[in-house]
Amino acid sequence: MVWPIEEVARMSGVTARTLRHYDEIGLLPPAGTGSNGHRCYGEGELLRLQQILVLRALGLGLPEIGRILASQVDEVEALRGHHRRLLAERDRIDALAGTVSRTITELEESRKDGGPMTAINRPENLFEGVRPSQYRDSLRDFPGLARDVDRHTSTMSEEQIEAGHRERTAQMIRLAELLVAGVPAEAGPVQAEIEAQHRALTGLRAVSAEEYRAIGRSCVENEQWRAAYEAIAPGLAVYQRDAIEAYVSARPS
Repeated sequence: MVWPIEEVARMSGVTARTLRHYDEIGLLPPAGTGSNGHRCYGEGELLRLQQILVLRALGLGLPEIGRILASQVDEVEALRGHHRRLLAERDRIDALAGTVSRTITELEESRKDGGPMTAINRPENLFEGVRPSQYRDSLRDFPGLARDVDRHTSTMSEEQIEAGHRERTAQMIRLAELLVAGVPAEAGPVQAEIEAQHRALTGLRAVSAEEYRAIGRSCVENEQWRAAYEAIAPGLAVYQRDAIEAYVSARPS
């Protein structure tokens, strides 16, 4: 049995345009074409599409997905591997949900009594479901920056790397407090945090205005980055993006 591209799009939630793109790049060729010239897909193609969507949901890019699918031999074993990764991702998401819940409570309580967040005094409470390796994986959109980060961290001890990760998370927490307090993204206190982030980044390499804008957009568009920000406070990813945009716009090009 075969299904036309329109039916596959309806069943999977993937647009027909995306399915055509998958065909064009050799990731998901159709089983054939119908009398009307439209692509048709069989059971094998539907199973392959399922694997593509699973791997996309796990944060993999299309080139990496293509390599994985090209190297696999047994579909059942491949699906078992995907299943294990999904279970691990479920556990990570559960941990993230718990982190978000605790952080919301901390932020609300700190607003009521005017005191500092307990979580900042014990920042390890913020890291469940968000580990440094996930930040490294998420740099795939910025290969030059990833190489510079690798070179920099290769000279650091594990304690120094962890301390840097904690400082970055503390920066995210400070932004979250400003977000919850209703401070606009372009306001001075927020821009001071963005300036500090920019200084840390340019300490590794020169960054153009457009590249910094792209990094800001990635806070929302990159699934791993967005999850890391949303683990601190809902809406923080968009807030960070908007703050970076305001920072770049306020400076001469």
